Amino acid sequence: MTSRHRSHTDPNSLAPRRRTVVKAAAAGAVLAAPLAAAAPARAAAEAPAFLHGVASGDPLPDGILLWTRVTPTEEAVPGSGLGPDVTVSWTVATDRAFGNVVAKGATTATAASDHTVKADIRGLRPATDYWFRFSADGTDSPVGRARTAPAVDAAVTGLRFGVVSCANWEAGRFAAYRHLAARGDLDAWLHLGDYIYEYGTGEYGTRGTVVRPHEPAHEILTLADYRTRHGRYKTDPDLQALHAAAPVVAIWDDHEMANDAWSGGAENHTEGAEGAWAARQAAAKQAYFEWMPVRPAIAGTTYRRLRFGKLADLSLLDLRSFRSQQAALGNGSVDDPERTLTGRAQLDWLKAGLASSDTTWRLVGNSVMIAPFAVGSLSAELLKPLAKLLGLPQEGLAVNTDQWDGYTDDRRELLAHLRSHAIRNTVFLTGDIHMAWANDVPVNAGTYPLSASAATEFVVTSVTSDNLDDILKVSEGAVSALASPVIRAANRHVHWVDTDRHGYGVLDLTAERAQMDYYVLADRTKADTASSWVRSYRTRSGTQKVERAYDPV
Repeated sequence: MTSRHRSHTDPNSLAPRRRTVVKAAAAGAVLAAPLAAAAPARAAAEAPAFLHGVASGDPLPDGILLWTRVTPTEEAVPGSGLGPDVTVSWTVATDRAFGNVVAKGATTATAASDHTVKADIRGLRPATDYWFRFSADGTDSPVGRARTAPAVDAAVTGLRFGVVSCANWEAGRFAAYRHLAARGDLDAWLHLGDYIYEYGTGEYGTRGTVVRPHEPAHEILTLADYRTRHGRYKTDPDLQALHAAAPVVAIWDDHEMANDAWSGGAENHTEGAEGAWAARQAAAKQAYFEWMPVRPAIAGTTYRRLRFGKLADLSLLDLRSFRSQQAALGNGSVDDPERTLTGRAQLDWLKAGLASSDTTWRLVGNSVMIAPFAVGSLSAELLKPLAKLLGLPQEGLAVNTDQWDGYTDDRRELLAHLRSHAIRNTVFLTGDIHMAWANDVPVNAGTYPLSASAATEFVVTSVTSDNLDDILKVSEGAVSALASPVIRAANRHVHWVDTDRHGYGVLDLTAERAQMDYYVLADRTKADTASSWVRSYRTRSGTQKVERAYDPV
């Protein structure tokens, strides 16, 4: 995500410059100490214990990836590097009571993998619910539900996915995950990035209040730090519930590493003072693959493709590992064909996959917004916080160079490919921006709607991370009422934008249409907060355009 809450010049910036991390860490350590002490105490009482839940991910027609983390002894907390080897077994059954076991096995959890365990189960039936659990020294884990993907050639009538992004632990509770888990109707859920945040306590967008402190309290830099932060996140009961309810399909964005990450560095990384970027990036990626039920795909990245029968395939992008550094604004370099967001190999892979796809829908898991964006004539009081959220200069130049807007040659090539090959029904599913959008993706935004739309895009808002009303500290909806009409007037391909709310999406696919239902939370700071449907948009097969739907599926 872009440097939304950083002002290098504004002394009244809502978040301190990252060099104040020492003070923030010191204060946060006091807050974090009681919680940090509680985890080992519980582990000691229950060891070996499964304190971080269970998860499944990356469903295939014949298989599913299972995950857990075992705490074998009191001292073997995440990131500690301590604790003995322990044998962990797994069992997979067709029923919750485990009366019909179809797969079982065992492996050894060691400190070398932070006592995380993965089991890549194969030989299962397509489009089938399975239940699984792990065991260690007589202790059973919670039970999880997994679901395999439909057969490759199956005529699937419908699919339903939860869609989320941007979950800042300190800014609120994860009620969005609880509401998705309670549905019971998801084939899988997509996490489009910023599953964790790297900042120290109080450093990143909490509307002035840390709802619950990070662990560790300082900015995470080392492998131990990233492991500890992942471990803290997976103690959340609502996140555990969603992981146990349905398989996740996840990609990373920047905060799994550091803000505005690119192939050679990040805005939130100081080479030298914080070590080499390559070492930090490697540590972040190692911890991610240890702690997430994700198969490393090509060259240890997250870009990969899953198929769900003849209804849809899903191309998942890694838009951090290969990208050029974000362009300086105002010098025309956003159009430089030598600069890339995807990297050459990944863009060729994406284009080839879209062209060869024989499914009805081509979904693209996309961590940053692809639809072009211009600010328009926003008032100064709205432009400044919007610029912070989007990473724009305070004077309001209408380009966000961390998104596809900063890499226009890659976007131009991809959209031209969709048009020249008559590739229909491409839907980008996007997170990152802490706002909800429903967009056409025009080949030429300047002449739209007289010119063609090549695809559509559904952007989900944040689970908890600050959006505009949080930055301005005004009532929810107040900013959208003013900003949305101006944004839409300057961007005729934008059908809807909500700048103010937190929540999640539910994507429902049939052969006739792809529909995103947008849900919002009443209060991100409360674990028991209510969820309500607010809007729905759909794209009908063959149209490459978004239209409003007036009921959720």
